[in-house]
Amino acid sequence: MNLLEFCQWLENTSLGVEIREGQSWFSLLNGVHLVGMAVAFGTIAIVDLRLLGKGIRRARVSEVASSLLPWTWAGFAVMAASGTLLVFSEAVKLYGNVFFWTKVTLLIAAGLNVLIFHRTVYKRVAEWDLEPVPPRQARVTGMISLACWFGLMAAGRAIPYLDQKL
Repeated sequence: MNLLEFCQWLENTSLGVEIREGQSWFSLLNGVHLVGMAVAFGTIAIVDLRLLGKGIRRARVSEVASSLLPWTWAGFAVMAASGTLLVFSEAVKLYGNVFFWTKVTLLIAAGLNVLIFHRTVYKRVAEWDLEPVPPRQARVTGMISLACWFGLMAAGRAIPYLDQKL
């Protein structure tokens, strides 16, 4: 089974059909997805802005990050669960949509960015935690993260409106 056949199967499952053809499932899931994205991106943006030396400069980077992390994960979990269900409803359409694949690529890039950050620069956070402007590597991480998330959201919003094919 290739990816397109898998998408066809996924879309034709009872769950995919119910979400797509049900009275309000798609709209409800889309709204939940947007709320999850707002929470996840909002908390990520606050941390990224702190990494850029903007926003909450008096607080330690580690305090800002640790206090927002539960909210970030909760928003991400809601966004991932609702997004997965939305994919069930239109997997074939998404398979050929360049904006969907752009969104997926940017989501992976954002994840790799935070993973690399935590395995490198953040390991030395005690050295620069109170600095109003963190080191260059931390600032670059914040810029990359914001770019990925803004791009991801723009691509996500373009999926239904600009139905470009691969």
